[in-house]
Amino acid sequence: MKNILVVIDMQNDFVSAALGSPQAEAIVPAVVRLIGDPRFDGVYATLDTHESDYLDTFEGRHLPVAHCIRGTSGWQLEPAVKAALEARHAKLMEKPTFGSVRLAEEIRRLHPQEITLCGLCTDICVLSNALLLRAYLPDVKITVAADACAATTERKQKETLDVLASCQIDAGREEGK
Repeated sequence: MKNILVVIDMQNDFVSAALGSPQAEAIVPAVVRLIGDPRFDGVYATLDTHESDYLDTFEGRHLPVAHCIRGTSGWQLEPAVKAALEARHAKLMEKPTFGSVRLAEEIRRLHPQEITLCGLCTDICVLSNALLLRAYLPDVKITVAADACAATTERKQKETLDVLASCQIDAGREEGK
């Protein structure tokens, strides 16, 4: 696979429920368009996945909002995104924390020429996975599709895109989308 799309955590709790926001809801059409884009040879999607003891974990003590608890409606993918991912036969990967080493290892085995990331939240999980992919694939072009991402605040969106650019990750807008 030459060109891989990675969709990060487009789950109900991040889009419209526990940690949702108008900015997250607004990117759904752009994410769906990217998933359907035929230039991508493969599509991966992550699922933030916590257990019922989430609030007792390190993350839960620092972000005390129960979210993406396995099996709940909040853990499920946003419906339009889910349909688009199913149509592309995307590979879903659960992750218990911000970044997924398993995702980076699997994509490295594909020897891609380009990787594009989109999803939620730019300043946490998108950033973490982009940096892991950069570490695992230092010579691969990596892009974060800014128009198909949302951070926890608009200020953090801009700041994170600046940090990504500093790490030689293209944090531009998807042309024509």
